[in-house]
Parts: sequence; C-alpha cells; structure tokens
Amino acid sequence: MNSKVKCFLVLLCLTGVLVFLRSHVLQRCSCVDQSCDCLEISEDEQWFMKRFNKSVEPFLTAKHKLSESTFNWWKRLQSEKGSYDVYNKTVEELFQKCHPSHMKLSSYHSRTCAVVGNSGNLKGSRYGPLINYHDVVIRMNTGRVRGYEADVGNKTTHHIMYPESAIDLDSTTHLVLFPFKIMDFQWLTKALTTGFYGRSYMPVRSKIKANKDLVMVVSPSFMKYVHQTWLEGKGKYPSTGFIAVVLALHICDEIRVFGYGADKDGNWSHYWEKLANKHLRTGVHPGGQEYEIILKLSKQLRIQFYTGW
Repeated sequence: MNSKVKCFLVLLCLTGVLVFLRSHVLQRCSCVDQSCDCLEISEDEQWFMKRFNKSVEPFLTAKHKLSESTFNWWKRLQSEKGSYDVYNKTVEELFQKCHPSHMKLSSYHSRTCAVVGNSGNLKGSRYGPLINYHDVVIRMNTGRVRGYEADVGNKTTHHIMYPESAIDLDSTTHLVLFPFKIMDFQWLTKALTTGFYGRSYMPVRSKIKANKDLVMVVSPSFMKYVHQTWLEGKGKYPSTGFIAVVLALHICDEIRVFGYGADKDGNWSHYWEKLANKHLRTGVHPGGQEYEIILKLSKQLRIQFYTGW
C-alpha cells in the first residue's frame, strides 16, 4: 500500500470520527449584534436539559392555581372521585389553617442535601456521620432513625410523608406532604388540629405531632412533571423516593443520595425489617427506570450516589 493510499485512509477515518462527534453534540449560541459565541453541548447535557425544568415550582403556595388538566391527571393516581372545585376548596382551607411554606434557595448560602431512602442496602453502610454532615437531610415515609444511627444518621430537617405513612416529628423538622388524593389535604389540616376521622385504603393516624409552621406541600404539577418529563410516562406514577431526588435537584446545590435500590436478592426491602415477601418489587412504580436515571445522574456528577454495598 503506497503512502497516498495510507494518507487517504487516515483522513477518511478522521472524517468519520469528526462526523460522529459532531452528531453527539449541539451548540448553544448567544448573539449580540452581529457576533455570536457558541458552546458545544454534550449528549449527557442534552439528556439533562430535556428533563430538568427549573421553572417548575415544587411546592404549593397560596398563589398557585392548579390547572384543570393537571388535576385530571393527578386524580387518576389513586382513583380520586372528588371534583376540581372540591380540590380547590380543600387546598384553600389548608392554607387558611396550616400556612404551608416553600423552600427558597436563599435559605442557605451553600445548600448541601442528603436524600435518605429506606433501602435494605443501608444496613451496615456506616453512612451516619456523612449524612449528618449535610445542611438539609431529607427522609421519607416510615424511615427509622433510633437504633440505626450508625448507618442512617440522626439528623432530619425535612420528612416526606402521606397519610398512610405518617409519623410524629419534632418541632424543628419540616413535614413535607406528597399528596396523592384530596383526602390527603383534608387529613393534613385535621391531623394537625382537631383530628382526622376519614377512611383510606389502609388505616391512617387521626393526629400527628408536627410543627404547623414548617409544613410544606409538594404540588401535583411537580408530580406530573416528574412522571411525564423525567420518566416519560412509564409506570402508573413515580415513587415517593424518586420524586424526592428530583425535588433535591430543584432545591439543592450539592446532592448526595443514600438508601436507594434493591437488596442483593432484587427485593426493594427496608433496612429496619426482615422481609416476609421474598418477591417484593416496586408495584405501580417503574423502579428499574427510576434507578437507571439515578445512576445516570450520578455518572454525570449531578448527584453523588452511595449504593451501600
């Protein structure tokens, strides 16, 4: 093979590589008058930009008005029978009695957040001191601390729950409600005051201890955004844990995620209990899809993910 042929083949290969790289990046350009500055956007950044929308407000406020189309999406999550008008009246009553707040980034100069799931892979992890180090420590549902401090820490600033997973909180912890039906708003209003006596698909506590001034309510609009934009509509609706991770992306500067994923047998067990059902998976939630996204966010360094193994 003569030198001209070799040179041609080398140039051909280089052209192919450049075409491939060109197809995997976009350009973001800002132009002033006649001059433009362009930055290449990687495939990973394109993936993230397609999903992350900073303008979506995570929390309900008194000024927030849920659209009827979003309400109709939300009401199907747990077969809600109440109307749009009933929803609006119920939320209005909640704001009159509990004054839910919303988290502002200015609350901390540099906000470090630990999102602590309930996976059995936390057992023996010894992550407790690292979790306690963070400005914000988000726990969820019936996640336990007492007796497990070495693995999960003992600091909690925000605790996510819904009526069926409610626990008592101390006066310094934010109660973060993830509402899945109109009854959840009614429960919150009464469980913090006179007592709730309604019914759900399982027994719920009539009263709980929590600071009414530190209540926060995640917006159904945010839940829809997580399901449709992040999960592309897969599964019936997102898990509490996955919504918490996306929530952290919206309110935190630096995020570490603990206690997510299946155990060594592929079950989605809890670190504080021995699993009776040896075939427990993720039910209506797209657990595999959610876990893959968490891994991708970790690979992109959007979060730091601690697997526990």
